[in-house]
Amino acid sequence: MDVKTYMQQVGRQAREASRATARASTAAKNSALLAMAAAVRARSGELLAANAADVAEARANGLDAAMVDRLTLTAKGVEAMALGLEQVTALPDPIGEISDMKRRPSGIQVGRMRVPLGVVGIIYEARPNVTADAAALCLKSGNAAILRGGKEAIRCNQAIAACVHAGLAAAGLPEAAVQVIETTDREAVGLLVAMPEYVDVIVPRGGKGLIERVSREARVPVIKHLDGNCHVYVDAAADPAKALRILENSKTQRLGTCNTAESLLIDRAVAVSLAPTLCAMLASHGVEIRGCAETMKLVPRAKAATEEDFYAEYLAAIISVKIVAGIDEAIEHINTYSSAHTEAIVTENYTSAMRFLREVDSASVMVNASTRFADGFEYGLGAEIGISTDKFHARGPVGLEGLTSQKWIVLGDGEVRA
Repeated sequence: MDVKTYMQQVGRQAREASRATARASTAAKNSALLAMAAAVRARSGELLAANAADVAEARANGLDAAMVDRLTLTAKGVEAMALGLEQVTALPDPIGEISDMKRRPSGIQVGRMRVPLGVVGIIYEARPNVTADAAALCLKSGNAAILRGGKEAIRCNQAIAACVHAGLAAAGLPEAAVQVIETTDREAVGLLVAMPEYVDVIVPRGGKGLIERVSREARVPVIKHLDGNCHVYVDAAADPAKALRILENSKTQRLGTCNTAESLLIDRAVAVSLAPTLCAMLASHGVEIRGCAETMKLVPRAKAATEEDFYAEYLAAIISVKIVAGIDEAIEHINTYSSAHTEAIVTENYTSAMRFLREVDSASVMVNASTRFADGFEYGLGAEIGISTDKFHARGPVGLEGLTSQKWIVLGDGEVRA
């Protein structure tokens, strides 16, 4: 079967299955998830063997160490995958939830009901655990899923798919509710994002190149973010100890995540006292400072920042630093250079904090907290399918509710419009 015919078949099956998942009871969905978890544990050896073959081929093909690390699955990782499936069963089922009911002068009651999106296509790279996570979140939110993992994880993804299908069958749900694409042909991605008759939304999870391609070629809505240029702004009224702790965690806890701080702004009023201390802490973690002219005078080890540095998502031990005249310049700088992912202010001034929350145009805005908290689990969503920096439908971490929509409902008792 050629790729186009195959993808059309996958799409048709997903659309049909989405009708079954939309009407499935919470009990049936939870039963499927628990059966998936049991299958993952029972087939742990098969998953690890498949993953070992994927890793061996990845190394033979010269994939970089970071990619191989993301690809590698351990026994601990298999157990975490099973626990993740079980944890989704504990999350509230959003489907069918009715809200905002109001009685109108005509006598009718008007409100909204939460419903699935339909068919969700997810395109991702390297991490095989995404296969189980995405399957769980899409199923619990009443959607059908078409999952296209990276070719480097094809064996492990198919082994996980077998566990997912076993769970669906055990609960009496169609196996086509979660389909993992079996071909590694890149044409499959182009076809998946251009099937509005079968796919309702696309979620790309991967590098900037993948997300740019999906955004360029998609004919269906895309939930995405391209970059994570996150800022920490140290206000004139900052508590120095809090500033040091928050910046250290925001930048150095993990360098390669989208919620890691890549830019530091310091109010000029406290720059002389705080910039050397903050930058010394960063340097102790091996972080390279790329600063403005004022920063370079206060921090001799700093290198000169370019315009591109203020836009950069480094995903490395590098940070841009700029001294600003106050909160107005800080907000202006962030709204100019940020990728609209996550920004934090460190301040004891309530008015400045509220201004920052209102005026910074990003998906997550924080007061006196690390940018690393921008995560579905930390926000109480239980799990997330990804992060969105778009402004429509879903913004920030996308959990179960982000994989649903709302429709208007009307309850009447024979009323007619005059």
